[in-house]
Amino acid sequence: MKDDSEDAAENTKIIAVAGKGGVGKTSLAAVIVKLLAQSFPDKRIIAIDADPAVGLSTALGIEVVTTLDDIRKEVVASVENGETKEAVDLLGEAQYRIYDAIAESSGFSFMAIGRPEASGCYCSINSYLKEVIRILSKNFDYVVIDGEAGIEQVNRRVMEKVTHLLLVTDASKKGVQVIHSIRKVADELVMYDRIGAVANRLPDLSVKDYMEMGDITVLAYIADDRNLAACDLAGENVLYLPDDSEIVRGAREALKNIEILKD
Repeated sequence: MKDDSEDAAENTKIIAVAGKGGVGKTSLAAVIVKLLAQSFPDKRIIAIDADPAVGLSTALGIEVVTTLDDIRKEVVASVENGETKEAVDLLGEAQYRIYDAIAESSGFSFMAIGRPEASGCYCSINSYLKEVIRILSKNFDYVVIDGEAGIEQVNRRVMEKVTHLLLVTDASKKGVQVIHSIRKVADELVMYDRIGAVANRLPDLSVKDYMEMGDITVLAYIADDRNLAACDLAGENVLYLPDDSEIVRGAREALKNIEILKD
């Protein structure tokens, strides 16, 4: 028999945004959070900045105090300093401390993975993040994940189970190649319900005729957004973007086409 937490997890919409660096996926993820908060004021929404480059907090106007990696390091340090704890106690403490890294904002919550100090592999924090996503899916109605640029987190099954996978590209051949690579790996390693692409930052909508999207469904084509550029220059977050901005319009269209929002 399933308990209430299992039912809640099954009903949670987990939206992961992936693509190569520089295609505007962080801005798109932030706008998705904005639209969800506007459309579902009675729902529990959390945005997860899973990119060590740390951009989603700025896009949403959040000041990060504690990151997920801060907590992981504290739990690991308690063992390295000689404290004797069973594995089950460590997992319990780590799960409890997860909520210390959640910042509250108007209409949504926020968590950042952080940037590990050591150079090289992010395996430890990615393994922890996978567990965090599972735990949070029991307590939130919508989870929006701004993934690390590229294919690494998909390849390591960090996003092993998401409901909606959004692949973001720009008009470049490299951007399109990356989303095809992510799609190929995701088909083998990720249990997703829906998948689709967003073509973002297009210099002109006519270029869509030259983009080789193959069998990936394009949810929206978004022209380069001057409002977003002005917002960035003014140091404002995307919550201030007008609803007729290109990226807001395009994100809304994508969410409707992937059946997150209704007409």
